[in-house]
Amino acid sequence: MREKYLPIGTVVLLKGGKKRAMITGFCSVAQENQEKIYDYSGCVYPEGYLSSNQVCLFDHSQIEKIFFLGYEDEEEKVFKDKLNKIVASIEEDNGNNSTNIEATATTETPNNDVSQVTPFTPFAEEN
Repeated sequence: MREKYLPIGTVVLLKGGKKRAMITGFCSVAQENQEKIYDYSGCVYPEGYLSSNQVCLFDHSQIEKIFFLGYEDEEEKVFKDKLNKIVASIEEDNGNNSTNIEATATTETPNNDVSQVTPFTPFAEEN
């Protein structure tokens, strides 16, 4: 599998899932557990973003298969390098228990209110 932090627009199937997800963002924090930073946020594919209560949060390790790889260019590569550095810094600080994860996660994206993101898993077996 490819390295962590696949491009926006990548379509994946999660382990044990029946429905595909499209990656729409990175490093999201669930309202219920603000100590956990998920690698990705996403929406159902092909339906797309339906509402704020249907955002899926998941980690790279949960991806079983990549169906389509999102757009990559120089800007995306520079962003991914910065993202990896920020995440490494957060992980290092968490080892020292000295970082407020929520504040760090929102510092780089001030217009993104991660406190409103709630996990939704439409990819599990449907009833």
